[in-house]
Amino acid sequence: MTMGEADFVGGAALVTGGSGGLGRAICRRLAEAGSDVALTYHRNAAAAEEVATEIEALGRRVAIFQLDSEDEAASKACVDRVAADFGGLHTLVYASGPDIPMTHISKTPPAQFRSFMLQDAVGFYNLVHPAIPHLRASKGSIVALHTAGLRRYPARDILSVAPKAAVEAIVRGIAKEEGRYGIRANGVGVGSVEAGMHWRLRESGHYTPETLEIARRNRGLPYGGRAEDVAEAVLYLASNRTARYVTGQTINTCGGYAL
Repeated sequence: MTMGEADFVGGAALVTGGSGGLGRAICRRLAEAGSDVALTYHRNAAAAEEVATEIEALGRRVAIFQLDSEDEAASKACVDRVAADFGGLHTLVYASGPDIPMTHISKTPPAQFRSFMLQDAVGFYNLVHPAIPHLRASKGSIVALHTAGLRRYPARDILSVAPKAAVEAIVRGIAKEEGRYGIRANGVGVGSVEAGMHWRLRESGHYTPETLEIARRNRGLPYGGRAEDVAEAVLYLASNRTARYVTGQTINTCGGYAL
C-alpha cells in the first residue's frame, strides 16, 4: 500500500506498547506511510529507543513515553501531551497489554482474573477516554489489537479472551456513539504470529507443542503470521483514505483460525 501524509488527518499516531514486537512493526509501518509517531513502553526503555531510532531514520518525528496504563492520570497526561506536542492526534493504536499465562478457568483465582482485567480492559479505557476529544477534533481513528480467540475460543485462554472482549465492546461502543463526530473505531483480532506475546509464550513454554499443533491444524492457511501482517491491517484501518467508510469492524489476522 503506497500512502502519503494526506492519508492521515493531521497530528501523530500514538501507539501504546510500541516497544513490543507487534507495536514496533506498527510504528515502523505508520512512519513509512508518512505519519509522525508517539509510542509508549512499560519497562523496556532500550527497545523503545531502538524503535525511535528507526522512525527518525525514516524522516518522521517521534516521542517516547513510559506509561503504566492502569494509571488513569498518567494515561490522560500522555494522550494530552502527544496531541499538544504534535498538533493533534489522528490515531490511537492500542497494542499493549500483559503477557497472558495459559490457565484453565477452574485454576484461575478471582484475584488473578481481576488483575488482568484491570491491566488490559481498564488500561485501554484509561487511554481511549481522554483520546476522544482529540479524535473528535481531528476526525481520527482508534485501532485496538485484541484476539482471534473472541471468534474461536482456545482452551486455557480466559485471561486473554475476557479482557479483550471488553476491549472489543468498547471499540464497538465508540464506533456507534462517536461516528457522528467523525471518529472511526476498529479492531484487529490477532492470531498466532511470530512476534510479541505469542513468541514470548512459546519461548517460556506456556505454549506447549500440543497447543501449537492444535493452532496449526485449525488455521485455514498452511503458514503462520508475522508482525508485519498485523501492522498492515492496522495501517489500513488507520488510513483516512482506504478505511474512511469502515468503523465498528474487526479484521482477524489469524490465517483463518477464527473460521
